[in-house]
Amino acid sequence: MNENESAAKQLAIEVVYGTPQKQEIINCTVNEHTTVEQAIITSGIIDVFPEIDLSINKVGIWNRVAKLTDTVNDLDRIEVYRPLIADPKEVRKRRAEKAKLEGRADKVTGGRVDPRRSKANDSA
Repeated sequence: MNENESAAKQLAIEVVYGTPQKQEIINCTVNEHTTVEQAIITSGIIDVFPEIDLSINKVGIWNRVAKLTDTVNDLDRIEVYRPLIADPKEVRKRRAEKAKLEGRADKVTGGRVDPRRSKANDSA
């Protein structure tokens, strides 16, 4: 084994984060066996976005949720996710209620209004 093989292998990764106003992709190299948390810190993205709090923000690798203790692989894309502002289920529920009130959705099934059904009721 020569000196080059005994040295830690370098992995090329990118760390990404974005807000509605600014997005950043930072390319960097880290040693083999580096954790996701270490890679994020090494990239310096926390200096660019001081609002990142790794105890709150979820992280992922290539759009799959990951743990801070997971190790990175060569060419991984580490993503830091922002917390959700609104619960998607609640937003959808409110949108469906509004559609019912406006007559765009069936009050019983919640689906689209069947125009044949309303015409049959009008003629009866």
